[in-house]
Amino acid sequence: MDSPESSKPSLLERLSTLLMREPEDREQLIQLLYGAYKNNLLDADALAMMEGVLQVSERQVREIMIPRAQMDVIDISQSPEKFIPFVIETAHSRFPVTEGDKDNIIGILLAKDLLRYYAGEEFDVRDMLRPAVFVPEAKRLNVLLSDFRSNRNHIALVVDEYGGVSGMVTIEDVLEQIVGDISDEYDFDEELDNIVRQDNNHWRVKAETEIASFNEVMGTEFSDEECDTVGGLVLKAAGQLPKRDDHIVIGDLSFTVLRADSRRLYSLLVERSTLTGAI
Repeated sequence: MDSPESSKPSLLERLSTLLMREPEDREQLIQLLYGAYKNNLLDADALAMMEGVLQVSERQVREIMIPRAQMDVIDISQSPEKFIPFVIETAHSRFPVTEGDKDNIIGILLAKDLLRYYAGEEFDVRDMLRPAVFVPEAKRLNVLLSDFRSNRNHIALVVDEYGGVSGMVTIEDVLEQIVGDISDEYDFDEELDNIVRQDNNHWRVKAETEIASFNEVMGTEFSDEECDTVGGLVLKAAGQLPKRDDHIVIGDLSFTVLRADSRRLYSLLVERSTLTGAI
C-alpha cells in the first residue's frame, strides 16, 4: 500500500497542473502568469512583456498618443533650407507635413528622402510625401499594431470625433506598451540615486524624485503642497508636458528635459545659475 507521502503530487505535477489549468477570465490568466513567475518558469522581463501584451488589447490610441500641441510638423510652404535645421534638431525619422494648419496634414515626409536634396537632384517636397494614415482616438492598440505591420506603416495621425487632428502615434509608442520604455543614453541606472551630481552646477535628476528630497540636496525651498515630485513641479511651471531638450526655468534653476514620452517625464538635467554660486 502506498504511504501518505508517496500519494502527494510532486512539484513537477503541481506545476503542470498550474500551467495546464485553463483560465476562465483575464484575472485568472494574470494569476497563472504570476504563479509561473514565482516558480521561476518566467523571469521578470517576460512577465512584464506578457502583461504588456494583455494591456495592449484593452488600451486605446488616445491613451498613448502624442498630443497635437507636441507634434513636430513641417509646413509645406517652407523651403528645405528653412526646415532641414529643424529636422536635424528634432532627429525624427518621419514628419507630418501640413498646409495651413495642423488639421490639414497632406502627407508624411521621411527624413531619409532629404538625401536627394543634398545629392543635388531636382527636389520638390510634395513629390516626396508618403500618404498620411488617420485613425480614430478609440482604436484599440492591438488593432493598430496589426495595421502597422500589415501596411508597413510606422506613424498614424489621430483624429477626434469631429475629424480634427488630436495627435499622432508611432509604432514605437505601441511597442513600448509591451516591452517597456525604449531606453537611451540618458537613462539612469536603476541602482543609482535619484539625484546624481555631474559637476559643481549640474545634476541629473529622476522626475519621480520627491520635492522634499530635492530640497534637501539642492538647498532649495520648493513647496510640495501642489506637487509631490520634481517632475510635477516642472510640469506645473511649463503649463504642458515638456518634450526632450525643452528648458524650463524655475527660480535660479534651469531644468532641461533629458528623457520623456508622450505621457510623462523621466529624467532632467538641473543647472544652477552661476550667479548664485555652487553648493
